[in-house]
Amino acid sequence: MTEYFHWHGRDDGPGDEHARWFTTIIDAEAEPVPPNAITLVGFASDTGVARNHGRVGAATGPTAIREALASLAIHDDRVRADAHTITYTNTSDLEAGQQQLSDTVAALLDNGSGTVMTLGGGHETSWASHRGLRQSHHGDGKSIAIINLDAHFDLRTSDIATSGTPFKQIADTWPHDFHYTVLGISEPNNTRILFQTADQLGVTYVTDDALADLTAAEAAELVTKAAATADILHLSIDLDVLPAHVAPGVSAPATLGVALPQVRAMCLAAARTGKLRLVDVVELNPTYDVDGRTAKVAARLIHDITTALPHP
Repeated sequence: MTEYFHWHGRDDGPGDEHARWFTTIIDAEAEPVPPNAITLVGFASDTGVARNHGRVGAATGPTAIREALASLAIHDDRVRADAHTITYTNTSDLEAGQQQLSDTVAALLDNGSGTVMTLGGGHETSWASHRGLRQSHHGDGKSIAIINLDAHFDLRTSDIATSGTPFKQIADTWPHDFHYTVLGISEPNNTRILFQTADQLGVTYVTDDALADLTAAEAAELVTKAAATADILHLSIDLDVLPAHVAPGVSAPATLGVALPQVRAMCLAAARTGKLRLVDVVELNPTYDVDGRTAKVAARLIHDITTALPHP
């Protein structure tokens, strides 16, 4: 099913000088999306989080992110579009919902969107969105680098999809084109078997401890280097990579985390590569947010990535 969001916010008047997200965003179902537009699509899911024994509530994340985005001021002419939110009613329907998201991402990319941004939802979103990228024309003979800003590897092995399995599912499905970098790994929150799995799969990772010793510019260089290994870039942002005081509204708040200036610098570096076709912003759990703090951080990262993308 598809859920529609009514964009609204502070309106200071007509004209570009007063442009905000809610005054300029177009309906991707009702209007043609021009080349190099960015298109949002939500995935109202926390079944994967529940299956992974996490705190549920991420299904309302897409709405909270849009509400935080709505009144942000726009200073460029890039087209922003909204393809609404994919929902499902029964927890047993997760896989069907994931297939709908895959098909939607593929269609958006094939029909002109330069970059698709998925709004989660749990991290089970990323398996579906990545599959959609592969289904699109971008997946034809091109290598794809995945950069995951996350405290966790999400390389668990399971008989069913969870928020902890997306990148293992990707590795199992496309073993010959699995270029995976995780930045922000929390050693105490990943078991020894997950590190072993990462090593076996050739995963590049940097811990939160190591990132703490880097400047924002040095952290950004890690992204630039990882993106250079492939033709196309998929950036996944799990908001639990941030410290709990910055992002309390997540399933698994981080004790240490990676500082927001470093996370932001890595996101901007990804955008500036010119290769960024897919962005996931996942694990926002409004139930546990404080003053909308986590939603506002998510919105700012989406806004800044959009602004940093190369101009058409």
